Amino acid sequence: MDGTKRSDIKQGLRVSVVLKKDQQTGKLTEGIVKDILTNSPAHPHGIKVRLESGEVGRVKKISA
Repeated sequence: MDGTKRSDIKQGLRVSVVLKKDQQTGKLTEGIVKDILTNSPAHPHGIKVRLESGEVGRVKKISA
């Protein structure tokens, strides 16, 4: 699962996101989903979420 479908992402899920400041490098940050910020059912660059740490980024990978 690559994080482009909103239905795949739930609160409490462990994910890897790209933060806005890391978009150039593609550096991933891991964390737990606190809020889902994207309203549309899908987004080509990944669903935007807020992690429990307060960081906001787009989901690139969903950890099992």
